[in-house]
Amino acid sequence: MGTLPELFAGWFAGRGWSPRPHQLALAEAAARGESALLVAPTGGGKTLAGFLPSLVDLHARPAAGLHTLYVSPLKALAVDIARNLAAPVEEMGLPVRIETRTGDTPANRRARQRADPPQILLTTPESLALLLTLEDAPALFGGLGAVVVDEIHAIAGTKRGDQLALGMARLARLAPGARRIGLSATVAHPDPLRAYLSPTGRHEDVRLVLGEGGAEPVLDMLLPQGRLPWGGHMGLASMPEVYRRIREAAVTIVFVNTRAQAELCFQALWRMNDDNLPIGLHHGSLTVEQRRKVEAAMAAGRLRAVVATASLDLGIDWGAVDQVVQVGAPKGVARLLQRIGRANHRMDEPSRAVLVPANRFEVIECTAARQAVAAHELDGDPPRPGGLDVLCQHILACAVAGPFLPEELFEEVTRAAPYARLARRDFDDALRFVEDGGYALRAYDRFRRLFRDAEGRVHVRGPAVARQLRMNLGTIVETPLLKVRLRGGPVLGEVEEWFISTLVPGDCFIFAGQLLRFEGLDALSALVTRGGEGEPRVPAYAGSRMPLSTHLAARVRAILSDPGAWGALPAPVQDWLRLQRHASLLPPRDGLLVETFPRGGRWFLVAYCFEGRLAHQTLGMLVTKRMERLGMGPLGYLATDYVLATWSAFEPTGIERLFEQDILGEELEEWMAESSMLRRSFRGIATIAGLIEKQHPGAQKSGRQMTMNADLIYDVLRKHEPDHILLRATRQEAAAGITDVARIGLLLDRARAGGIIHRPLPRVSPLAVPALIEEGREWVAGGAEEALLAEAAALVEDATEGLDHFEEVLAAVTEGVRARGDRDRVRRPRPQDEARARAGRNARFVRSAPRGLTTPR
Repeated sequence: MGTLPELFAGWFAGRGWSPRPHQLALAEAAARGESALLVAPTGGGKTLAGFLPSLVDLHARPAAGLHTLYVSPLKALAVDIARNLAAPVEEMGLPVRIETRTGDTPANRRARQRADPPQILLTTPESLALLLTLEDAPALFGGLGAVVVDEIHAIAGTKRGDQLALGMARLARLAPGARRIGLSATVAHPDPLRAYLSPTGRHEDVRLVLGEGGAEPVLDMLLPQGRLPWGGHMGLASMPEVYRRIREAAVTIVFVNTRAQAELCFQALWRMNDDNLPIGLHHGSLTVEQRRKVEAAMAAGRLRAVVATASLDLGIDWGAVDQVVQVGAPKGVARLLQRIGRANHRMDEPSRAVLVPANRFEVIECTAARQAVAAHELDGDPPRPGGLDVLCQHILACAVAGPFLPEELFEEVTRAAPYARLARRDFDDALRFVEDGGYALRAYDRFRRLFRDAEGRVHVRGPAVARQLRMNLGTIVETPLLKVRLRGGPVLGEVEEWFISTLVPGDCFIFAGQLLRFEGLDALSALVTRGGEGEPRVPAYAGSRMPLSTHLAARVRAILSDPGAWGALPAPVQDWLRLQRHASLLPPRDGLLVETFPRGGRWFLVAYCFEGRLAHQTLGMLVTKRMERLGMGPLGYLATDYVLATWSAFEPTGIERLFEQDILGEELEEWMAESSMLRRSFRGIATIAGLIEKQHPGAQKSGRQMTMNADLIYDVLRKHEPDHILLRATRQEAAAGITDVARIGLLLDRARAGGIIHRPLPRVSPLAVPALIEEGREWVAGGAEEALLAEAAALVEDATEGLDHFEEVLAAVTEGVRARGDRDRVRRPRPQDEARARAGRNARFVRSAPRGLTTPR
């Protein structure tokens, strides 16, 4: 292991520190010109380790110009790093200038950075892609010595990660000697990340450096006082206990899984905040200014707690946080560890966290997560192949930067790991699309963006094309949003267009921690005032629910199937599982349990799949389509993270036919051809690829305009060029993402290997009760909580008929559902909601918050 120069060794000693082995290992790798991936626990000095070789090099060989490029997935993280890195640079008197370059950087500073770049530039994938389109990019990056990618696990395998990989491939051509460093705390598959980081796309060319393990985290589980809920996923029944935890601690981050859940939990905590504790709210739909204000208050120690979504998952260094509360099941071990690491952001002190399950199934999932953390097991999928839409955008960006030969660009692109196996046909089709739109669109001049000269070099057609690219560069495509603006006041944030479309003037909803009254629309804004009467609603966001990971799902099945493992579960859950074993069967670890039973003039089918809500949504579409073919008269279905339930007019028989492998063939193709999901996916892909422009000089297109344009082009391509590169990209994305076909394939393989166990029952089983009181039921027409409560009580009465402890179990579910009725009351659908439900088989009603909600003090 190498040693540090005297100046650096003295700086460590002056702080009472010693360089950690992994910090020295990275310095040694840099001295040899090697790239490296560092995997070390949160608080282990990863950031300093990543920059230490650059600081040592700049100390030994001071030079002007850009030396190190740091790329972060979050703008806030780049700003935080700049602040923390300034201290050692100033204290050691190093001739190093550190600056950030993001979308928030003022134009005059951006111009100065091009003329006189700092030695260390902190940026994001989008800003890097923009810099690479500039004519002076070769001069700016020619002397680059290092690229540092922070939180690499969070970006590899995403479209932003594809964009960054292509950008690093371009940097390798501009600065072939630049080494690369990747930093991460949670890595389940190090070799694919090493390949992602490698200039050649081969993992063998990147050294793996493992940091020493830190203190073991302290991970508790918190249950509500009284009865444990059977259903619901908001966790509001536990808010009194969560508030007590906040009151007893110095600083707490309360993590939740969705933005709607963040709003509800924040309101619940404020209603019981008799101590007037400063509590903040942080999620991605709030304005940048509001989020920065909360971050600054947290860093300054002015907040006792903040309720946050994944917007605070990544490594902003708040050492004062002494506990993390996770409300709702974590859905993944790596995600949980990332959040736990926000507490006691120091390697030698244990992080303290509390899991707050919202229902009985989530208790089992939280138990599985605690066991996985104790066993040092990580989950997560390896990065997927690169997206063709991102490739199209990159090809145009390269042409804007300067002419290129297709053969040379293909060689450059395939050195990026996500595109290492890119077929030449796909590259040529992507290039053809960027040139003139492809066969079906070439007649339209607006799609002609490139041309070739006599030598075969590809050029951009003019400055207007370059301007449009720079205005629309990036891979983040959000669902159409509308700004929420106080009448005569500031913008509070953004909500999805579809949610606003269900409101009429006078309706109330909760947003930005406030009770708001909808007044009407004004251009691209929803005008609101504070206060209001009636039941407020909470905006829900498409795609905001995180799926249950494969690894955690396997652990849940293992606990369920083994009564010997139930000792780790609380008594009410153990009793529930014993009732299930008595009335039916327990779901097997391998194989698939399917129950069928009659109720209310319908036949129900409940399959205990445990493959996550996204896979179950798609499987529900496929199963009901096959049920329809077999004459079973399917009426609807619902999907949770744990089960798939359908209801039909006739008794389901021959259950094995519903879960055969070929369901991923004809039924899937037919459904995908008909599904609106593909249209939504195509809209995002067409936007990234540059077919549809969101930004235009002097104007911004509304979500409705973009959707109409996308739908028209989608229909044209399907009719005239069904093998168009963007349609192929859409199908590729649907298989890998929105439909989760891979998880369905794993389920069907497991069912075939372990067997499908069909259990016909005369009545509902105890394990099926949570599914039948889930929020996703389409057949709840009235939505009154009294009807829901009566039905749940009847369900448990059926499930527990003739069993011991009936009164106790009935009281438990009654109390649990009444709590849900008080907190997550189902709103009676309006006519426009019913139309929306008819338009999509799995439309979900939006739940409202409690009556009489008061605005936070």
